[in-house]
Amino acid sequence: MDIVTLIFGKTGPMLAGVSRYILPLVALVIVLRCVRSMLRERYEPETWAYLYLTGNVMIPLRHWECILGRAKSVDAQIEDPSVEKMHACLIRSASGEWTVYNLGKGETYVNGELVETGGAPIQDADVLTLGQVSSRFVDLTEEERSSLLKYRHAPGRRVRPGVTMLLLTFFQLLLLLQQLVYNPEAGMGVAIGFGILAAVQWAYFIVLRASGQTGFEPEILALFLSTVGMSIAASKTPDEMFKQIILFVISVGLFIFMCLWVRDLRRVKKVRLYAFIAAVGLLAVTLLLARERYGAKSWIEFGSFTIQPSEFVKVLYIYAGAATLDRLFVNRNLIFYIGFSASCVGLLALMGDFGTALVFFVTFLVISFMRSGSFATVFLAVAGAVLGVMLVLSVKPYIMDRFATWGHVWEDVYDSGYQQVRSMSAAASGGLFGQGAGNGWLIDVVAAETDMVFGVICEEMGLITGLCCVGSLLALAGFVVKNASSGRSSYFVIAASATVSMMMVQVMLNVFGAMDILPFTGVTFPFSSVGGSSLLACWMMLAFIKACDMRANASFAVKRPEKFSGGAGVDDALVSDDAPEGYYDGDGQYYDGDGEPYYGDDDGGDGYYDDGYYPRGGRA
Repeated sequence: MDIVTLIFGKTGPMLAGVSRYILPLVALVIVLRCVRSMLRERYEPETWAYLYLTGNVMIPLRHWECILGRAKSVDAQIEDPSVEKMHACLIRSASGEWTVYNLGKGETYVNGELVETGGAPIQDADVLTLGQVSSRFVDLTEEERSSLLKYRHAPGRRVRPGVTMLLLTFFQLLLLLQQLVYNPEAGMGVAIGFGILAAVQWAYFIVLRASGQTGFEPEILALFLSTVGMSIAASKTPDEMFKQIILFVISVGLFIFMCLWVRDLRRVKKVRLYAFIAAVGLLAVTLLLARERYGAKSWIEFGSFTIQPSEFVKVLYIYAGAATLDRLFVNRNLIFYIGFSASCVGLLALMGDFGTALVFFVTFLVISFMRSGSFATVFLAVAGAVLGVMLVLSVKPYIMDRFATWGHVWEDVYDSGYQQVRSMSAAASGGLFGQGAGNGWLIDVVAAETDMVFGVICEEMGLITGLCCVGSLLALAGFVVKNASSGRSSYFVIAASATVSMMMVQVMLNVFGAMDILPFTGVTFPFSSVGGSSLLACWMMLAFIKACDMRANASFAVKRPEKFSGGAGVDDALVSDDAPEGYYDGDGQYYDGDGEPYYGDDDGGDGYYDDGYYPRGGRA
């Protein structure tokens, strides 16, 4: 007696049939809830210091790296003709020391001393002069920063992550039911695999929720995509579900490690050179030792295991390529980074992995533009890449064959167009709601679970679910763009932007390649393609997205302000012992540790409260 009959009796097939129509709708609700939560919350960035100008003008510095100048695009605008459009930059280290760099043709002074090329330290109460404008620099303490922290929810009901997690679990149960009914080879191993998946995600959620974390949307979207990948693995090789679930557990562990690692930016910067060396070294070793598969030498075998080092190089590339502004101002050129990128892309081209080389190149364009702000640099890089592509096509004729097949797959459905034709046919047969997980035939085609995974998703789970998978990555990209302006450091912003750019290029090549809209390049779909190397790398890169999340208490990859009772500008004698631990927002409102407004027992009006404390922020 199988598991379905044991649990549901003869109603199992009927329930599986009904679940085919419910599954895409649940997927849509999960993605929409995450999008709504990520994009609707309004909040103020952290304030790290102030510039006090004459006339009681106070300019907040809300990043670790702040551009000062006359232009509207700078972080701290000083509207005076003597100030350059981008005049100077103030940079805070992780340990709290500030340094000022002169950027424009104008001069910058600290306490009357000219700021030289290498920058100058600046401390609390120092006088900073830009052109003819003098200001007093005020460095905030931990307590003062906490007192000024503002956290506002948008009007209306909040999107509760616990409910979204329950919907995700329901989505997983529907997939499991379909696998057990439609996939005869699925059995206890598949059931245990989905059970471990659910247990790991709930353990992660409960532990972090208990520690005060509130933002889980990036992880939920990654879990949603990983669940889809788990179902595809069950359809392809149900006997290897144990291997797939172990890789998933390791992936989550590496994600947690990366989040904790990037909390200390000084530590991150110390090992960037080693990341450079490791990235080039891994690709060089792959070129020498890898076994060729499908025309590319990308996989190294260790007994029954195979790894694709280029997936891990993606993590190292972003880790090493993102830069802080202090490094950019000391070393304004990109020669070293361009050489590093050329080495990675060149080695990938020699390996025949054209799709991954293209992903790296687009990511290079994103990082180089964000580091330099120069379109000329990007144009030169593109021109050089065109010459490189022509050279690669001349020595790797099979890549040229793929370009020749593009748009003509129906002319040779049994040879050059074999994969794309079957991917499009399977996706069309799935319709909006799919044939059911484990009930597809495309999964038996070579590389269906990796390079043509979008076709498998559409066939088995429906076009709606397939679009939800694409929408999940689009949501992450929009989330990074939304948070870019409030990031603490340019390192986190560049790393997160590079990560979503890399993922979006992969999705575009995977989906459009399988549907013959673009040449078929053999690139994986982030989180969903079956394969340990890809899954591990995607979860590690998700840490860069979490580090860019500056919502209050939303990311454990960001150190939270220390909580306190009292704080700057608050008389300790007026603080009630009954008040919950939290922070003041500087506008006369006290918030508890969960970011919710706290009014005390009775509101006495005018900022006074009958339970014995008087909230007011700012300096005493």
